[in-house]
Amino acid sequence: MTVLAVVLILAVLAVVYAVAIYNNLVQLRENVKNGWSQIDVQLKRRHDLIPNLVETAKGYMGHEKGTLENVIKARQQAINADNIKDKQAAENFLTGTLRSLFAVSENYPNLKADTQMRQLHEELVSTENKITFARQYYNDEVNRLNTSVQSFPDKIIADVFKFEKRDFFEMEDNSEKKAPAVKF
Repeated sequence: MTVLAVVLILAVLAVVYAVAIYNNLVQLRENVKNGWSQIDVQLKRRHDLIPNLVETAKGYMGHEKGTLENVIKARQQAINADNIKDKQAAENFLTGTLRSLFAVSENYPNLKADTQMRQLHEELVSTENKITFARQYYNDEVNRLNTSVQSFPDKIIADVFKFEKRDFFEMEDNSEKKAPAVKF
């Protein structure tokens, strides 16, 4: 009878421990989803600023049509990307086209002095900073989830309930890890 009681107590403890691990994995997964949501909100804000930026620049940069079209094309690709890998690539391309727009705009003193352009630039820099913070939070949560999914004994529960590692949201090259720096 005592052996049966000990076995029963151990079984109950094992189930309670498994439930605790499962609940922790659920919380980590939801934190990752929340982190991605925060990135998405900031990326949408960035995407919403770009048409205003291009319209403001158009008036001054009429013969730089290719640069402006590339920014709009890059924005559309970023909006249409539907998974993390595609979103990463599209956002990297968008960052590059924005840099080229700001580099070309340096040749237009009237554009640099334009109040609306300066405000848009400030909003874009602020948004880039928010994207950076959101990416950092997301990547921290992905790291926690990935560590748990690969660590024993959590791995057993993760495998049973099909919790999977997630991809980090990373920039492709070090020069792209900085917000566009423009002097207006």
